[in-house]
Amino acid sequence: MSRFLIYGATGYTGALCAEHAASRGLAPVVAGRSAAKARALADRLGLDWRAFPLDEPAQLAEGLSGVEAVLHAAGPFSATSKPMADACLARGVHYVDVTGEIEVFEALAARDGEAKARGVALLPGAGFDVVPSDCLAAHVVRRLPSATRLSLAIGGFGGLASASRGTAKTMLEAAGRGCRVRRGGRIVEIDPAPRGVADFGAGPRPTVGVSWGDVSTAFHSTGVPDVDVAFDATPAMRQAAGAPKLARRLFGARTTQRLLGRLIEIAMPPGPTDEQRAASGNVIVAEAHDDAGGRAASRLRIPNAYTLTAWTAVEAARRAADGKVAPGFQTPSRAFGPDFILLFQDVDREDV
Repeated sequence: MSRFLIYGATGYTGALCAEHAASRGLAPVVAGRSAAKARALADRLGLDWRAFPLDEPAQLAEGLSGVEAVLHAAGPFSATSKPMADACLARGVHYVDVTGEIEVFEALAARDGEAKARGVALLPGAGFDVVPSDCLAAHVVRRLPSATRLSLAIGGFGGLASASRGTAKTMLEAAGRGCRVRRGGRIVEIDPAPRGVADFGAGPRPTVGVSWGDVSTAFHSTGVPDVDVAFDATPAMRQAAGAPKLARRLFGARTTQRLLGRLIEIAMPPGPTDEQRAASGNVIVAEAHDDAGGRAASRLRIPNAYTLTAWTAVEAARRAADGKVAPGFQTPSRAFGPDFILLFQDVDREDV
């Protein structure tokens, strides 16, 4: 079996991935910026380790020697994806990450030709965002191939209180902007965020639009030109979505972001505990429409987002390292098919 490397393995999500890989008998190399942290994790799991920065190209390239794929788990990916992808393309190493950032998806999609020429797969979004929602989107469009509109709604997301520090920082980055959607194949910003309803299995619930990764990936996976993503509208989410433009602009300012980022590091735990993850889960609803009035809808129940991320990301990295992902830019459903998500424990899909 080919080897892969988990970069950011000492962070919350990266450690979950490393632990899951070790529990499956896999032997990834664990890596990060800190030698002391990488060594401690490797000793605990019986794995090899490396330490190298992302801002030193020569050290980064050397850090990827002898591996077939990288599972990149060190965010925020708006800052870390490009140097890692550059190194992977230069070394002929397949790239897998767990980003949910629209800009990162689009930047990697733009490198499709370069990746194909170098025989390298670029597979971002191999975690909760966007494996389950991308597979569900592809499934409903498989049911309605003539679809021209696609909506995704995610229930059970608890916001910052249930997030890791890295996820919280990424959410804060996006909070200063309006809601992004696809219209006619283009990503545009809508202000205020659109409101709607979705049935997560217990009757209609209000939703509010969010700038989620599927705004990018669902288009690449299905070709559907109009895509919206929404969350179950908790009171806090409705309040945030209704904030005035000036307030959001101030919130998104670099100084504010730095201050809030430091506060997250001080005040937040690294992420949900094992008990919290075991007690939580999510429901995703996908609905497709065509111009003739056709409709297809499906619902997907999944375990906790971080637990699922470890499972799906490790499996994606394993397959990439074994040469089972085609070169070029890939989405999860394009790489593995709409039914990939059904391979994992406690996942249930129903057509509604």
